[in-house]
Amino acid sequence: MQKEKTKKIAKDVIQYEINALRNLKKNIGISFVKLLKIILSCKNGKIITSGVGKSGIIARKWAATLSSTGTPSFFLDPSNASHGDMGQITSNDVVILISNSGESEELKNIIQYVSRNKNISLIGITSRKESILYKNSNVGFLMPIIKEAGPENIVPTSSTTSQLALGDAIAIACMKQKKFTKFDFKKFHPSGSLSLRLKTVGDLMIKGKRLPLINENNNMTSALNTINKKRLGVLIVRKNNNDTVGIITDGDLKRIAQKYDKFQNLVLKKVMKKNPLSVEKDTLAATALSIMNTRKITSLCVHNNKNIKRTIGLIHMHDILKSNIN
Repeated sequence: MQKEKTKKIAKDVIQYEINALRNLKKNIGISFVKLLKIILSCKNGKIITSGVGKSGIIARKWAATLSSTGTPSFFLDPSNASHGDMGQITSNDVVILISNSGESEELKNIIQYVSRNKNISLIGITSRKESILYKNSNVGFLMPIIKEAGPENIVPTSSTTSQLALGDAIAIACMKQKKFTKFDFKKFHPSGSLSLRLKTVGDLMIKGKRLPLINENNNMTSALNTINKKRLGVLIVRKNNNDTVGIITDGDLKRIAQKYDKFQNLVLKKVMKKNPLSVEKDTLAATALSIMNTRKITSLCVHNNKNIKRTIGLIHMHDILKSNIN
C-alpha cells in the first residue's frame, strides 16, 4: 500500500508540472517575440541574467544555455551586484531578471540601476503584473499563475520548471534565428561525447604532405615504393591536371602481382579502381565510418564543397576508431 502511495505522489508532482508547462505554452505570444527581438539586437553589449534563490539557479541555467548556443551570456549574483559587481552592467547590455513574485528585495537595486540608464534594456520574467519588476521592464513576460507541486503551495517546483522551459525556448529560438549550426555548437563543446559525435571528416583526415598521391601514368614499381613510404595501405591516383581518377590499395597490389608475371611495368591507370568514393570534408566522421562499413572499405577520399575530383584529404577507418567514434 505504501508503494502505491509513493508512486501516486510522484505522478501528482509530474502532473502539476505538466499542467504548468501547458499554461506556459498558452502564454507564448507577442511579449515573447518582443523579448527575443531585444536579445537578438544586442550586438555591442552583453546578456546578463539574475535571480534569487531557486530562480537564481534557473537564471544560471539560462546564461549557460544561451552561451552554449551562440548568445554569450553570464549570471550576475544579485547580492554581489549590490556590493560592487553592478559595474559589470554597462551600456547596450540586456539584463534579464527572473522572479516569480517580481518583488525580491535583492533585485530592487539592479532594477533601480538599470532604470537610470536608457541604454540598458531590462527584461522581467515574473508572474505578477503589478510587481516592481514587471512595471519597470522594457519587456515583461508574465509567467502563468500555477500551483506548486507540494504541500501548501510553498515549494518552488512547477514555477521553476516553467522558468526552465521558457529559458530553453528563448535559447533555441535565438539559435535558429542566428542560424547557429551543429558545427558552431561543436566549437563551444570541445570535450566530451558530444564533441566526438560532432567531429567531422575534416577534423580527422590525412592531408598535405602525408597524402599518398601518385600519377596515373606511373608504373607498379613506383606504386610499391610510394605505398611503402606513406605507410597508409592505399594510394590516391590522379591525372596530370590533379583530378582524382582512381584508388589502389596494398591488397590490390598483391592481387595484381599474383595475376601478372611481369607486373612491375604495368601502368596504374590500367589496373586501378576507377572513380573512388569521396565525402565532403564537413561530413560527420560517424557518417563516414558507416559508409566504410557498408561498402566494406577502410578509407575514403575527401573533397571540399562539390569539387569531388579534387581530393584534399584521406579519411581512414583507423583514425576514426582511434578517436573513439563508433
